[in-house]
Amino acid sequence: MKTKKVVVGAIAATMLSLSVCPIAPAVAAGETVQISVSSAEAKAGEQFTVNVSLSDVPSAGIQILDFGIAYDPTLITIDSVTAGEVTDTGAGSADPTGGSNGASVFQSSIHNDEGSVSLLFTTGLEDSSYWLKKDGVFCTITGAVASTAAENTVADLKIIPVDRAATDQAGASQNDSISCGYFNGTTKVSYEVKTNDGKVTVAGDKTGLRGDADCNGTVAMNDVVLIMQSISNKDKYGIGGSDDNALTLDGAANADVAGDPAGATTKADKGGDGISVNDALRIQQFLLELIPEL
Repeated sequence: MKTKKVVVGAIAATMLSLSVCPIAPAVAAGETVQISVSSAEAKAGEQFTVNVSLSDVPSAGIQILDFGIAYDPTLITIDSVTAGEVTDTGAGSADPTGGSNGASVFQSSIHNDEGSVSLLFTTGLEDSSYWLKKDGVFCTITGAVASTAAENTVADLKIIPVDRAATDQAGASQNDSISCGYFNGTTKVSYEVKTNDGKVTVAGDKTGLRGDADCNGTVAMNDVVLIMQSISNKDKYGIGGSDDNALTLDGAANADVAGDPAGATTKADKGGDGISVNDALRIQQFLLELIPEL
């Protein structure tokens, strides 16, 4: 990613406060933070949404988190970035560097020309209760698949460091790794970072097998299980979920076999209302030969 000089709002004040005093060498905290990007499917010309999430956030908290996501701009573009629930720490209103009217200390910058989006949380507050302290969604990214993208093409969403200069001065230090940690006085304490990249798959117009939620070519109890998992644990097994076996757009279309419980034994009800427990029930009835078809 090209150098991005961010010298406004929270990061400007934080960097300025650190630049006027000597900073001791960084030390490792001995803990690892995981950053994960979910996956999604969308047809050419349509929108997609993915979540960027944090896990294993240390109890000490994170004062600064600075990284980016790279992608192929010929396949997808990013339209918007929305701060996630874990960034709502109260620092925006308590930290004067966050800007007026309680501006958020979460910042993002989209660069569709080069295929990158930079993401940042930082605060000058020394009170760790205002830092990132819990696992969850860091931000939600919405974008669009290029109208020319070929079916089954994959656009990787790769987590990368941001080569960000702290100031405009010549020779200013730049990040060559993901910045994640906090300052203890003038000593920077850094966490190790493990990344789990995401992807956007270009879906096609397919007519699948009704009931085949996992798209393996057959209808069985594992399809029922996947439907229930996608309902009970959407972040992991729903469309775009973090698990490799998460429901896909095609799988969801296959699984949507029921809409009205009253029509469970008739051929009139063919679904069309999205995934629900009624779909899992209908497939079980089919497997038990209580109904002749889905």
